[in-house]
Amino acid sequence: MSTYPLLSRINQPSDLRQLPEKELLQLSDELRDYLIETVSSCGGHFGAGLGTVELTIALHYVFDTPNDRIVWDTGHQSYPHKVLTGRRDQLGTIRRKAGLTPFPKRAESEYDTFGVGHSSTSIGAALGMAVAGRQQGMDRKYIAVIGDGAMSAGMAFEALNHCGDIQADLLTVLNDNEMSISPNVGALSKYFTRILSGKTYSSMREGSKKLLEIVPPMWEIARRAEEHVKGMVAPGTLFEELDISYYGPINGHDLPTIIKTLQNLKAHKGPRLLHIVTRKGKGYTRAEQNPVTYHGVTPFNPDTGIKKTGTPSSPTYTQVFGEWLCDMAAQDERLIGITPAMREGSGLVKFSQAFPERYYDVAIAEQHALTFAAGLACDGMKPVVAIYSSFLQRAYDQLVHDIDLQNLNVLFAIDRAGVVGPDGPTHAGVFDYSFMRCLPNMVIMAPSNEDQCRKMLTTGFRYKGPAAVRYPRGKGPGTDIQPELGTLPLGKAEVIRRGSGMAILAFGTMVTAARQAVEHLDATLIDMRFIKPLDEELIRDMATTHDILVTIEENSIMGGAGSAVAEFLHLEQLNTPLIRHGLPDRYIEHAERGEQLAECGLDADGIENFLKKHHIGVAKSTAL
Repeated sequence: MSTYPLLSRINQPSDLRQLPEKELLQLSDELRDYLIETVSSCGGHFGAGLGTVELTIALHYVFDTPNDRIVWDTGHQSYPHKVLTGRRDQLGTIRRKAGLTPFPKRAESEYDTFGVGHSSTSIGAALGMAVAGRQQGMDRKYIAVIGDGAMSAGMAFEALNHCGDIQADLLTVLNDNEMSISPNVGALSKYFTRILSGKTYSSMREGSKKLLEIVPPMWEIARRAEEHVKGMVAPGTLFEELDISYYGPINGHDLPTIIKTLQNLKAHKGPRLLHIVTRKGKGYTRAEQNPVTYHGVTPFNPDTGIKKTGTPSSPTYTQVFGEWLCDMAAQDERLIGITPAMREGSGLVKFSQAFPERYYDVAIAEQHALTFAAGLACDGMKPVVAIYSSFLQRAYDQLVHDIDLQNLNVLFAIDRAGVVGPDGPTHAGVFDYSFMRCLPNMVIMAPSNEDQCRKMLTTGFRYKGPAAVRYPRGKGPGTDIQPELGTLPLGKAEVIRRGSGMAILAFGTMVTAARQAVEHLDATLIDMRFIKPLDEELIRDMATTHDILVTIEENSIMGGAGSAVAEFLHLEQLNTPLIRHGLPDRYIEHAERGEQLAECGLDADGIENFLKKHHIGVAKSTAL
């Protein structure tokens, strides 16, 4: 750390607060350089943290953390926070097995006041803390830091509305890193904000309020005049209408101004919002120019940047979906593509360019995405909702009430199903079998290869009712994809090989691993393909011709596909023993996806050991 003379001295925020303010500019340069050096070596979220360097320093410099509570939204922007709160030398382990978590986590540090990963929770969580502190008479400050993307979710505005209603003592910092209101950033705006946050303006405002309230009509005229004046030079009218004092926007990289403004606002009470404008990827030109590419990175050479690789030998499931979406849209004009702010992640870039009039990014608003799709389906369109499994959880009521109850024609392309590697449990899609299969009208499919994925998407699109295709992050086994838009017979499984004694019912991603695991076992292997409806005829046949059934799935074993098979056997009074294998009843911590599957015994070796543990035979079987 010799190249970082100031940063090397910061082991806790209390060390930071010992520095004279004039040295903080050098510290911000060192912190930004350290982030570039470290994250380019280990990978992780990159651009967002570079944009919050000055803000993070200012927050920990002005406020008495950890007594004062800072709640970060989503967590992409919290790497500088981790560095300044005792985890500097561990940053190179982030997102690796047993290393730092990719997002703030309460168990990792007392400075991580709330566990995050999904967006738009910071204001509500900090509001709860502020009320708890008020109830207990605690002397501390509460700050929620939220990015502008997260402000597009209804949760954020629900919390702001509540905050203004109960007049909680909470400071919300809106980190606007898309430069969406950049014309307002300048000398006039900075001067205006300094006045608004200073003691003179506040004293005048409160004094005038007390005086004019004696004559109510005069106070109302003055209040309206003030709001109109502020509305002309700052975009804060909405927040003021929620009874939240608005300050800004200010340059989020102007450290002295941020510190002075935070010091002013620290002395205030009640709900207030500070709007800062930052540049995502600040300090690394390539990230500034291409924030999407540099949002999350694998290791790269900072001198040359990220280099595009050649076309992969086999496409990812996300790419399979993207190609299918364009092909189906060309055939059926009723298709509408919907994403809650995940165009790149869900594979909709090509579709958005080829069919812009049928592409809708509804921002981080999963609930609205589903109800919007429901409305489209009611009037004859065929919406396809591309969504991560863990994000679908946020719209469960809409899935049940608005879509499934009305049996509407909506297809869900569910990406990132199962364990997701370095993003850890906050993004793992390990519950969707369980929470979808209990819905009466839902069809649920899980492909074991790329061609099957394409056929399932077509099957679900043409099905009259709600249907879901769930697939993992990354590539499949490399199966050739047929160009035609073929379908699968509804609810029918496929026998991969026949053996005796034991039948393995594998779902989705587990088919490939199970195929490898049973090479030396005398077993029947079935690709179930459908979680709902199950191939009941085939299960009945397996139960009456085999000594034992085994289900294998990349979903929580609680209430998953194996549970569906167990329920069927019970209802049919079939007494064949059943063993279920899946993800255990606990959260799987971040690691590489292969490491997570091995940890859960769901790789080929783990499945083979699991089968042998339950005394299943080892005679060589005959593949079909």
